[in-house]
Amino acid sequence: MLPELITEIPGPRSVALAAELRKYESHNVTYVAADWPIFWERAEGSCVWDADGNRFIDVTSAFGVAGLGHTYQPMREAMVEQSAKLMHAMGDVHPTELKIDVCKRLSEMTFERWGLDVGKTLLANSGAEAVEAALKTAFIASGKAGIVHFDNGYHGLGYGALLGGGFDKFRGPFDPQLADVRYSIAFPNTKDDLVTLKQQLAEIPADKVGAIIVEPIQGRGGKIVPPLGFLKILRDWADAHEVVLIFDEIYSGFNRTGRLFACEWEGVFPDLVCVGKALSGGYPISACIGKASVMNKWPVSPGEALHTSTFLGNPVGCAMAVRALEIHNDPTVAVDVERQGRELKAMLEDIDSPLIHEVRGRGLMIGVELRHADGRPAGDVAGRLLGEMLKRGVVMLADGPEGNILAFTPPFYITLGELVYVVQQVAEVLKDSEHGTLRLPY
Repeated sequence: MLPELITEIPGPRSVALAAELRKYESHNVTYVAADWPIFWERAEGSCVWDADGNRFIDVTSAFGVAGLGHTYQPMREAMVEQSAKLMHAMGDVHPTELKIDVCKRLSEMTFERWGLDVGKTLLANSGAEAVEAALKTAFIASGKAGIVHFDNGYHGLGYGALLGGGFDKFRGPFDPQLADVRYSIAFPNTKDDLVTLKQQLAEIPADKVGAIIVEPIQGRGGKIVPPLGFLKILRDWADAHEVVLIFDEIYSGFNRTGRLFACEWEGVFPDLVCVGKALSGGYPISACIGKASVMNKWPVSPGEALHTSTFLGNPVGCAMAVRALEIHNDPTVAVDVERQGRELKAMLEDIDSPLIHEVRGRGLMIGVELRHADGRPAGDVAGRLLGEMLKRGVVMLADGPEGNILAFTPPFYITLGELVYVVQQVAEVLKDSEHGTLRLPY
């Protein structure tokens, strides 16, 4: 469906709600301006309706969660059915059978599928918690506190997750409270960058490093696809120095890139993998899955778990995840995503605008990098474009440390007509920005 706008954007109800939210919520959380935000009321497929009744096309999948579509019927039915029976259990004391089902399926879809080992799982509630579980596991397994991470890597904003975070704007304000255990290296863009990567790894005191954490394709860092051979270098280095290799597939996992997991493009596999977002399609649940040989370094629970949480293995989340995993395990999903991604990327590459520096990505995880003629990142253009696209009925986000990467991560079954509309509107807004009809700060 194409957008249907019946009020100004944002509409009067959204404007009123924004004012009320600002009154009661920390003003650091939700960005509020004259043209932002809209308040979502319901969603279906690739469309979202706001509190004023306007219909939008969502090309964010709500931060990548709704890969299979908003309020997708199989997961919705699982949620309703389970919530009628049991909404909460005691995940690390008296769990449900659903917890076994989720852990088993995750093992089968990762380490067993890769022909490596049985996978053992630590369930969690958010991506950041899955990352923190992975970093704890790496320390338990290796006895070494150091963490290698990549510039502009994003792994969540909890204190533990920030230990492996590469966005200084998120980590910087809290540096005085964080342990000095990280080693930052550049994420490669080209084949030549792999030479620099090897040099940087050689300079790291590997005897102090227990973990190396990486996104196989950077998400918030700018939808950057590394050159072939990147993951192999990391795998070899980790093996040579007894370092636990962690892949953060929270964003890229579950068919987002046209493979069940992004690491499968290179055929290199980790010791631990973190998943979340599309795991349930809408319920807060995540997981760190690891080789049994690594996970078994944790001590056997004597009745008090070293790592757990109140909502670990929540039955509603597990029921939704089981249904989502059944669907994601169908190989035709990846085929469909790869085809959709090729079509979208081709359309974006056809946009005639000097502001477009590069179109990159895999599957339906695509970024359009905007730069000014003098090479400056055009975050100003991207920021205004998001507001203008909202007025045209499209929900979009921007990525990258400078906010100049237009992000396209729509639901997998967005229609071709919807994609054509979105790309046409982006092309028109970029054209207006070049001719000065779109007011931009230069």
